[in-house]
Amino acid sequence: MNKTGAIDYLELPARDLAATRAFFTSAFGWRFVDYGPDYLAFEDAGVQGGFYRAELCARSDQGSALVVLYSADLEQTLRQVEEAGGEVFKPIFQFPGGRRFHFLEPSGNEMAVWSDQGL
Repeated sequence: MNKTGAIDYLELPARDLAATRAFFTSAFGWRFVDYGPDYLAFEDAGVQGGFYRAELCARSDQGSALVVLYSADLEQTLRQVEEAGGEVFKPIFQFPGGRRFHFLEPSGNEMAVWSDQGL
């Protein structure tokens, strides 16, 4: 059910829609729906959203919001990210309340994965 003021949808740029789809399908099991050659919607990701074809990428050091995913097994998820072709550029570190790592997906977007397990 939609709620006024709630985050309902997330859109991110992607230089390579096919590589981005393959990565998120392999690493996280997301499903995708094509909406023409320049837009790819995702499902099963906690929030619905999509990737639009663009040469830009979302990076926190450039002022972009950081998308943070959750994992009950951070080390396993890190392996999945690497096996699917993601680039880990901030290895696992602790912060108050948990641990996380940051990675780049094939189109260059920065994301993070955090866990409250294994503290």
